[in-house]
Amino acid sequence: MRDDTPSGRPPAGRVRRGGLLPAATVALVVFAVSCGGSDGGAPHSRGAPAETRPSPSPSPTWDTGPDSLAALGDSITRAFDACSLLEDCPEASWATGASPEVDSLARRLGVPAAAAWNHARSGALMAELPAQARKAAAHRPELVTVLIGANDACRPTVERMTPVEEFRAGFTEALRTLRRSSPKTQVYVAGVPDLERLWELGRSHPVAARVWQLGICPSMLGGAGAPDTAAAAERRAKVSARVEAYNAALAEVCERAERCRHDGGAVHGHRFTARELSSWDWFHPGPEGQRVLAEIAHRQITAEPPPV
Repeated sequence: MRDDTPSGRPPAGRVRRGGLLPAATVALVVFAVSCGGSDGGAPHSRGAPAETRPSPSPSPTWDTGPDSLAALGDSITRAFDACSLLEDCPEASWATGASPEVDSLARRLGVPAAAAWNHARSGALMAELPAQARKAAAHRPELVTVLIGANDACRPTVERMTPVEEFRAGFTEALRTLRRSSPKTQVYVAGVPDLERLWELGRSHPVAARVWQLGICPSMLGGAGAPDTAAAAERRAKVSARVEAYNAALAEVCERAERCRHDGGAVHGHRFTARELSSWDWFHPGPEGQRVLAEIAHRQITAEPPPV
């Protein structure tokens, strides 16, 4: 969820292994097509053929052990600032990374490196997801992961946050794009993290507050080192409400789609700790935070039925 606004970048430093670990509640939703039966109307007269309705096709079975994986999203999935300052570190990605320390979703599922593709881009907004989905569909992966939305809320001002309907439309189009070329691909959708939780963690930390002043998620984190005001609290509340609306849109669209599981609020509900955040910027997940995201995803994807 790298902030691409031109306001600045965090200073150099070293990422500590113990960053901030989100406390995750795990909840997944699997969406199935409802099944009907034969017509239960009035009895037919003698000799008249009974009217019947064709039974709908059964819902597709969720595969808990996919053999290939493509990851879509933003800087979280690129593991930005997880290994070094102002750089992606895809080997530490929660979705496709090779790092034993993170033990990514791909490693936990036993997906070989040749069958794991990371098409996320640091700084990406929801508007970019259909293009990422097009790239993923070319591989015909058995599973696609989606984690995106923080940049849509992390804007220079609350007025510039992505409108909810625009966000919903972008996600809907991304799923359609994927289905057109790869209809059997399963999709796991992680929610947008709780940005206000990050503010709560770092607002009194002298290093975090100074780094955030360089322009990291200004809509939420701006002015973190200054005395709090009613106006600042109202601004943060608007950002939090928008993130919740994004997560509701992700869940609703996923629920209507076949072979789609939303995390049910697990990522957003996770209470990040200082050990799980990048010590470069106190915003992106560090290796420990990436490990937690991998753990949440693996638990939900391999559950049958999905956890509630």
